[in-house]
Amino acid sequence: MRSTPSCESSSRVSDLPPVVDVAWVEEHLPEGDLFLGDVRGPNAHARGHIPGSKPLVLGSPPPMSDPAMLEALAPEVGLRLRRHGVTGEERLVLYDRGDGVGAMPAAQMAELAGHPRVAVMLGGIAAWPSELEVGAVELTPIKTTFEPRLDAVPTRQELLSRLEDARLTILDVRTDEEFAGRTGYPCDPRQGHIPGARHVHVQDLFAAPGTPLAADEARALVGDAEEIVAYCHSGSRSALATLALRAAGYDARNYAGSWHEWSRHDELPLER
Repeated sequence: MRSTPSCESSSRVSDLPPVVDVAWVEEHLPEGDLFLGDVRGPNAHARGHIPGSKPLVLGSPPPMSDPAMLEALAPEVGLRLRRHGVTGEERLVLYDRGDGVGAMPAAQMAELAGHPRVAVMLGGIAAWPSELEVGAVELTPIKTTFEPRLDAVPTRQELLSRLEDARLTILDVRTDEEFAGRTGYPCDPRQGHIPGARHVHVQDLFAAPGTPLAADEARALVGDAEEIVAYCHSGSRSALATLALRAAGYDARNYAGSWHEWSRHDELPLER
């Protein structure tokens, strides 16, 4: 069972923004409560990794958001965390090759499993300024428990029930044509957007690939929002948008089912 942390250790590990940069990691990596996870996979990690990191493959949220699926997935992700020595007491920082494509979905999976302190490192391994380490590292599985946080992955049921909720901003980050319903993926039976959704193209949230806009620029673009759920066609672009939104200080989640799922349920409303 996971031990209860002391007040001192709880305070010490609580300082973790949802998005950090390389300088932050360099400063805090020597501290004993930081777990730096490389989501690129064990082979890539062995070929070259940030010193002190460990391979940690957690996958991505599923493209269908049925609660039963998430209930089954959460403990499986918890098992993956335990196998890699993640206790849930540490600060968990994830990095990928540098574009955020792997790290942000993995962070959402860790949140789904119930890890309370998860962050993504901007720039990934490409931004690391020092020499990399080569070779496999030893993993030490541990026994612990996680309390799943099913709300880490929005479902179509949640969004449907909150279409009139002023606290929630639903953000469509697809192209103008997709948002308007004039075009879309042929596999989607219906085209349009979730009613009431705002629209900001994902590319407009980044100053460069893997580099989110400065917070004031992002907020000028997105506007005020107490809580944001981003979506695209199948969750990839909206994962990147979630990274940029979190970097700007928003409380943001990714609806991984996105339009691929929403369009398949005729009982769900749409706008064009």
